[in-house]
Amino acid sequence: MADLFLNYINGEWRESGSGQLIDSINPANREVIGSVQSSTIEDVNDAIQAANDAKKSWRQLGQYNRGQILYKVAEILEKNLEDVAQNLTKEMGKTLPEAIGETQRGISILKYYASEGTRKEGDVIPSSDKDALMFTKRVPLGVVGIITPWNFPVAIPIWKIAPALVYGNTVVFKPASEAAVTAAKIAKCFDEAGLPPGVLNFITGSGSKVGDALINSKNIHGITFTGSENTGALVAKAASANGVKYQLEMGGKNPVIVLDDANLNSAVSAVLSGAFKSTGQKCTASSRVIVQSGIYEQFKSALLEETSKITIGDGLLSDTWMGPCASESQYNTVLEYIQIGKDEGANVIFGGKPVETSSSGFYVEPTIFENVTSNMRIAQEEIFGPVIALIKVDSTDEAVEVANDTRYGLSASLFTTNIGSALTFMDEIEAGLVRVNAESAGVELQAPFGGMKSSSSGTREQGEAAKEFYTSIKTVFVKAE
Repeated sequence: MADLFLNYINGEWRESGSGQLIDSINPANREVIGSVQSSTIEDVNDAIQAANDAKKSWRQLGQYNRGQILYKVAEILEKNLEDVAQNLTKEMGKTLPEAIGETQRGISILKYYASEGTRKEGDVIPSSDKDALMFTKRVPLGVVGIITPWNFPVAIPIWKIAPALVYGNTVVFKPASEAAVTAAKIAKCFDEAGLPPGVLNFITGSGSKVGDALINSKNIHGITFTGSENTGALVAKAASANGVKYQLEMGGKNPVIVLDDANLNSAVSAVLSGAFKSTGQKCTASSRVIVQSGIYEQFKSALLEETSKITIGDGLLSDTWMGPCASESQYNTVLEYIQIGKDEGANVIFGGKPVETSSSGFYVEPTIFENVTSNMRIAQEEIFGPVIALIKVDSTDEAVEVANDTRYGLSASLFTTNIGSALTFMDEIEAGLVRVNAESAGVELQAPFGGMKSSSSGTREQGEAAKEFYTSIKTVFVKAE
């Protein structure tokens, strides 16, 4: 029988009042790997109340001591790395090496923010009054609601929870149901580290009930969300109505530009990894590949050759390079977009079909379209699957124009050996993450992460930039008498 994972509220693992469960399905073989609670609005309210009750004592504990607890969480996660990574692969479908890498990243993020406990909290500012001291303090928002997606069920929750906690906030954490078992294992690491009751609350259930109750609560003070653009709009509307600070990351339609002078091997390798690793289920995945005409045929030939070498299967198998789509819903969405591309007149030059296996998993071939124009849906809408749209252009200026022709602006990369082209790209591209001679997917944990246009609400995650969201500035003026 699959394991059951409860909610974690006020320091206790609790059954939901609903008595209903949500099964987590292995997308490689459709087996149930665990179950979580289908929680009620009352459960959400209990979690929010617990977080409010704990916020004063947690703030008063001090930043240094909060950081020391995060170090303990990192140690516990490190001891459980193999179990968490294997569960991640079973639940989400990405290969075990990718799952191990993501879990190791989560450990590094915890250590990074633990070290924030020894960094400054404010600045001394010169006053015009020689008998006065003026300085700033960083103060926590209070209770922060955290809603995370299924594609990075270790890294994304941790890069939100860790800064929220070290800067003095308490948390109500709702993961995507498709990856809630992995999220429960992360919550257990915080519990085992001795986090005081109510500081972190973990609650599972549908977005339409649990998520809606969280974002519409008048008793939270900040909400950070990663997910779809449509849901992000609902979060923004509810938060604005309640005067709640919010942070949104809502995906991208990320371009990779390959110019005539690019290193062909580097470009092909990066596009392959950026587009097809994690089965293309990354907000920073390479989705549109814009290639200058002088190198187009050579690039296409090399890309097709390397794509043909991709092995597809269960992510736990050592010879698997690309796993399944994370769920039946996502599998159907990818196949629908492939059909849309065909109907719009684009040509499939590789893949485009489901992969038949004995395990009945949600496998789709890596797919490459050409003869794609910017007005097509497959060039404008986020597919979140292993699909590339190849677009041929004649010049650098045209490439940048095509790259910017989307409502998204998360990540973009350029392959060139010309420093002038690289500098122009850095200035003109409309993206929050700009990479030269590197794949579009990926950002180092100490660097700000976030997008422009419809990809983001404008704030940044990770690195020191996280402090801007999770705290407010208090200016203090002290006059000597």
